[in-house]
Amino acid sequence: MQEFEQKILEQYDIEVSSTRKVRGAVLCETNKGLFLLKEITISEKRIPALCELYTRLYEQGYHRIDYVVTNRNGEYISALDNGDQYILKKCFAGRECDIKKTREIFEAAGNLAKLHIIMRYELEHGIPEGTKTDEKYRRHNRELKKVRQFTRKVVPKGEFEFAFLKQFDQMYQWAEAAVEELERSDYEKLYAEEMKKFGMIHGEYNYHNIIMTKEGIATTNFEKFRRDIQVEDLYYFLRKVLEKSGWKIRLGDGMLNAYSAMHPLTEGEMEYLKIRLIYPEKFWKTANSYYCTNKAWISVKNIEKLQTAIRQTEEKKMFLKEVFGFEL
Repeated sequence: MQEFEQKILEQYDIEVSSTRKVRGAVLCETNKGLFLLKEITISEKRIPALCELYTRLYEQGYHRIDYVVTNRNGEYISALDNGDQYILKKCFAGRECDIKKTREIFEAAGNLAKLHIIMRYELEHGIPEGTKTDEKYRRHNRELKKVRQFTRKVVPKGEFEFAFLKQFDQMYQWAEAAVEELERSDYEKLYAEEMKKFGMIHGEYNYHNIIMTKEGIATTNFEKFRRDIQVEDLYYFLRKVLEKSGWKIRLGDGMLNAYSAMHPLTEGEMEYLKIRLIYPEKFWKTANSYYCTNKAWISVKNIEKLQTAIRQTEEKKMFLKEVFGFEL
């Protein structure tokens, strides 16, 4: 055990038998079970709201969450002499959701629906609202044009620049279609209704944060939670899974059914999911990452991501047609 770990952990009413480093944290085996020691990665002001959310979930019977543990002084945050701040969170023995196992994906979609039912609640501590989707799309589209303008001037052009410019018009057509569909939709009404219901989202619901345990699914890392249209979580999870599975129609349809069985999707929510899926998110994200990093050296991984985003467009096109009845 490192010195800083010991200084933090001795502030808690636990006996630590061993520690080891895991992704972004320290896993602690104790007399009271498994815990994760993490340096604070969000604003200190958000911690009370996060802990209030955990309390809400726990009181409503959702116990498999990585709630924050208080130290001996009854505080959620523990600090070192140098000012570094840490939290200690409950941890679960298990493994990440396997996206190759359809049953687990459907279970995870149903789990999200259960969370959303509980997460319509007004917290005493204020939490931020998400960026409006119309603002987000317009900003993304400006960024795509900026990347195109830049890549046109690059000399000599590499594999990334050639691929981006060759496919830009086609991909940008999808981006514009998403904006047009959003403008024609009842998005503003849906957003206003969600705010009235005090709807919250997890903010990063992916297979890394879905832990399969012997007792059932545990959900972790709520740090990015916020007020937003709740199916934003479903869109994010759906897209992440489908991008890795080649946009399989039966898989995506099954995920929607698994969610809707617990928390029926409205016509407005289905329309919103369609609009979110229309936007070429992976293409934009890869292009923006390229623009914001060192362009003198472009990783093979970035080139592969761009090629994948372009290649999967036809698969996504078929998915949108079959599941949502949308054709570009």
